[in-house]
Amino acid sequence: MRHTAPEGRGPVRYGPPAPDTGLPVLPGLAALLAAAAGRTTPEPPGGGPVLREAAAGYWWRRGLRTHAEDVVAAPGAPTLLLALIAAHGGDLLLPRPCPAWWTPQARLLGRRTYHVPTPAECGGVPDPYALLETVRRVRAEGGDPRVLLLTVADDPTATVAPPEIVRAACEAAVAEGLHVISDETWRDTLHHPHDTVLLSPAEMCPDDVTVLGDLGGALTPAAWPCAIARFPPTDPSRADRWTDSRARVLDVLTALGAVVPGPVAPAAAHALDEPEDVTVRARRAAAVHGRLAAVAHRTVLAAGALSRPPQAGRHLYVDLGPLRAGLTARGVTDSLDLESHLAARLGASTPGGHRFDDELGALRVRFGTGMFLGATEEERVEALGEQNPEELPHVARALADFGAALEELR
Repeated sequence: MRHTAPEGRGPVRYGPPAPDTGLPVLPGLAALLAAAAGRTTPEPPGGGPVLREAAAGYWWRRGLRTHAEDVVAAPGAPTLLLALIAAHGGDLLLPRPCPAWWTPQARLLGRRTYHVPTPAECGGVPDPYALLETVRRVRAEGGDPRVLLLTVADDPTATVAPPEIVRAACEAAVAEGLHVISDETWRDTLHHPHDTVLLSPAEMCPDDVTVLGDLGGALTPAAWPCAIARFPPTDPSRADRWTDSRARVLDVLTALGAVVPGPVAPAAAHALDEPEDVTVRARRAAAVHGRLAAVAHRTVLAAGALSRPPQAGRHLYVDLGPLRAGLTARGVTDSLDLESHLAARLGASTPGGHRFDDELGALRVRFGTGMFLGATEEERVEALGEQNPEELPHVARALADFGAALEELR
C-alpha cells in the first residue's frame, strides 16, 4: 500500500512559515496599498526605480554604500534566493541548522547542499574551521562548492553571531573562492539593539557578499510579498550578463515572471524609507517579542531543556534532549514526533528541528513567541502597548501553559 505524508509534514509543500508579528497592518501602509489598488502596470523584473532607490537608502543608513543599480527586488525571499542560487551555480554550503526555506530552493535546482556545524556561541554562521574542512572534503569527493549561505540574525536559533565569528567565517569562505549570500531578514528585530552588535558580512568583504532581506521580517506584513537583494557594486562599464551576478538574477526573475505586485510596491518603498510610524512599530514589536522570548527562555531552562539566549526575531530554538526519557514514554522519539506532540498540546505551530536540516533524531524545536500575544487582535494590540506584556492576564496564562507543557515532559 502506498503511504502518504500526513497533512503538514511534507518537506517542501508544508514548510513552516516564518514567525509573524501577530499585529495589524499599519494604517499608513494600508492606505498606500489601497491607493495603488487600481494600478494596472506591474513592476518591472527586479523592481522599479522608486522601490530600488528606497532599498538603496535603507542600506546606506546601515553603512553599506548602495545605489539603485546595485539592487534587485522580487516577490518574496524564496523566489529571490532561487534566482541567486541559479545565477551563481555550483554546490552550496549552509550552517546547521538553517532556515527551513533555504534547502528547498537548492533541491528544486538540483544543487547539492553541505551543512556545516555552527560554533557554540551562535547559529546562522558556520564554524570557520569546520567550514574549511568541509570545503576540503567536498572538493576531494569531486564536489564544486561555490556559495556559502549564512544569516547573522538567525532563524531558527534567534541568535546574533558575534562580529569576530562573522569575520572569520567570511574570510575563510572568500579565501576558498566562495561567494557569500547573507540573509539579513531579521536584522531589524534585535531585542536589545543598543547592546547587540550586528555586523553584515558585506561590511567586511564588500566585493564577495550579496545581501538578501525580506521586508516581512520587520517592515511590512508577511502577506505582502517583497524582498530585496544588494549586490557588490560593479563598474557599469565592466558589467555584462555573463559575469555580472545581478544581470543573471534579472534574467532568472524575468524568465519566472517574478515581479513585485504593482500595488505592493509603493507601500514597500514607503516602508524602506523608514518613516516614524514604521520604525516605532518595528522597534516596539521587537522589544515585546524579546521580552516574551526571554521569559520563555527562562521557562525552558527551568524545565531542564537547553536553548541559547534569544537575541533577535520572534522565536527561540530549544533542545529537549535532556527530557528524552519523558518524551520516549509518550512515544516521542524524534523531532517529527516532537513537532506533532507539542503542536497538539499547545495549539500552535511548533516546527521540529528536521525542518531546519537538523538531525531527525535530535529533539529540537522552534517555538514562536506570537502564541503568547493572545488569540484576538485586541489582545495582541494590548500586548504591543505594554511595557511588561508578560504581566497581562492573557499573556501570563499562555506563558504558564507553555511552562506546564514542558514540565509534563520531565
